[in-house]
Amino acid sequence: MALDHSMPVLIVDDYSTMLRIIRNLLKQIGFEDVDEASDGTQALSKMRDKRYGLVISDWNMEPMTGIELLREVRADDKLNRTPFIMVTAEAKTENVILAKKAGVNNYIVKPFNADTLKSKIQAVFGE
Repeated sequence: MALDHSMPVLIVDDYSTMLRIIRNLLKQIGFEDVDEASDGTQALSKMRDKRYGLVISDWNMEPMTGIELLREVRADDKLNRTPFIMVTAEAKTENVILAKKAGVNNYIVKPFNADTLKSKIQAVFGE
């Protein structure tokens, strides 16, 4: 799967400052079509209305967490192939394993910069 900078990207985080940071980092690496959701429930609704080329989601959110969102996406026949990157402040091995088992494509530990985000996205798309 080739990396297409024009593809729509959905970023999901309940912290508006983090949404702004990720949006700015995505813009720095060439992505312009970026939508936001403030929790997993809202993200799922948006994903059912629009096809996204990539989802970047925080883990810790209420009421639906990032891992719950990931499980819902992977269980949905229309959404299950959507590339999904999990973002978290926790680098615990068990969390990484849990996310991998749930079908995450990549994992980013906060804080991170544009270069890290770019390399994680490129890894997902095999660049």
